[in-house]
Amino acid sequence: MKTIYLVASGDLRLSANQNCEAAQSAMERQLVTAVESAGGKTQRAHPYIEEKKHGFIDSQKYGIEVFRSIPPDAPLIVAEAVWQYTNHVLPGLLTHRGPILTVANWSGTWPGLVGMLNLNASLTKAGVSYSTLWSEDFTDAFFMNGLKHWMKKGKIKHDTSHVVPFKKAKIPASAEAAGRRFAKEFRRQKAIMGIFDEGCMGMYNAIIPDELLHDTGVFKERLSQSALYAAMRTVPESEARAVYDWLLARGMKFQLGTDEATELTERQVLEQCKMYIAALRIGDRFGCATIGIQYQQGLKDLVPASDLVEGLLNNVDRPPVSDPETGKELYAGEALPHFNEVDECAGLDSLVTYRLWRQLGFQPENTLHDVRWGRDYKGDGIDDFIWLLEISGAVPPEHLIGGYAGASSERQPPMYFGLGGGTVKGVSKPGHIVWSRVFVADDKLQCDIGLGEVVHLPQEETEERWKLTTPQWPVMHAILKGVGRDQMMARHQSNHIQVVYAPDAAKAKRGMYAKAAAMRELGVKVHFCGVK
Repeated sequence: MKTIYLVASGDLRLSANQNCEAAQSAMERQLVTAVESAGGKTQRAHPYIEEKKHGFIDSQKYGIEVFRSIPPDAPLIVAEAVWQYTNHVLPGLLTHRGPILTVANWSGTWPGLVGMLNLNASLTKAGVSYSTLWSEDFTDAFFMNGLKHWMKKGKIKHDTSHVVPFKKAKIPASAEAAGRRFAKEFRRQKAIMGIFDEGCMGMYNAIIPDELLHDTGVFKERLSQSALYAAMRTVPESEARAVYDWLLARGMKFQLGTDEATELTERQVLEQCKMYIAALRIGDRFGCATIGIQYQQGLKDLVPASDLVEGLLNNVDRPPVSDPETGKELYAGEALPHFNEVDECAGLDSLVTYRLWRQLGFQPENTLHDVRWGRDYKGDGIDDFIWLLEISGAVPPEHLIGGYAGASSERQPPMYFGLGGGTVKGVSKPGHIVWSRVFVADDKLQCDIGLGEVVHLPQEETEERWKLTTPQWPVMHAILKGVGRDQMMARHQSNHIQVVYAPDAAKAKRGMYAKAAAMRELGVKVHFCGVK
């Protein structure tokens, strides 16, 4: 290869870019050394900017400018040690003709792996050819062999032998019939997906084209976050406090302080309770079966975080909210499935899962997590690779050890959430899960699905994993059955993964097969991952 150009997409938020600059620089030094040891040469396509105190591409506008200076046929590495906004670099990557390699460091400290998976999935949806690699220190054989192969051939092929197409799988007839019956009724009834502003944090992969979504029987209601904010302002303080008191009565703990800039305050929590009430009322008004709140743009400058709200909405047992005019309880006895960061792929998955699990008689709460990080663990009867799945607080308390009483709420990190707000923090309970991901590839809706098991780790290990990632957020210690670490990274088409519990291993398998059949009946191309 000639000179390899290097770019780094970053956050839109200045504080995040400044906090993560040191980790990105350290990662790039290791990466450059690796390229040089393989006989190559790199050239960073954009500089460190002194006034900003970081060297990231921090907007779509800047990204387009940067790519104007990169020869269109040059080999290109997108290096990610942090969360990044794909739209910052997608315009340039769409028209780049040279070989593209996305790279992330295997670290949970800043979500570089999460950012790279989002970028990969967005490139897949856009039909852009790329290769991808990851490493802890950029000296291991897996990484170096892959890098050398890419530098020689311009592409890398990973092992994805764990993936089995639906038509080649052995699916029990009863489960397939149940899934198909469910899907036909689901499509016939139709459903509305409430979208509080589309396209969160440049997540191109999280937007389902309407014409693809319509085939499933789901239709978007495009709502505005400004309407949500306006509705919050109409919620009386007494109603917000009633929600807060309900949570306290259930044993949920709030780690309160007095400094609005760095601590969780009661005022912030009450604002979140108002958002919870407003979201249910707007959802009911528009007949929404599922909703997604963007928050990260717009609302982040107005109100505390939406994550506590999202976790409550995803739980069947939650604080009651009534219509202010009729007094009727809204969504009584039901969750209003919420998809974090307006990830519409997760929204479709969540709604199908919720209703199907209801029909199967299983506990229906489900949520997305970030595929944040993981490492091997040996001890306490476990000898496996344990993924750390972690999201910013949107998990239903039903998933946590102890439920509400096992949940605590801590202030969101100031670098991402300037106005604070509490999370739903806890440890996911041991049990059998079905995991999945809906995504867009080849202009079709597709779905990967598999089995997993949530395991209990010693408190010391859990605390260390929290320390190595984000200690304010809920975690799930998960084994993804039949899928190796590198297979997962090579194949998975999202920063997010959807998870739902089943009563036992046999029912998890039945649920997985029924869900796969339902998705296929809805026109989604289904792949089993790790299922023999």
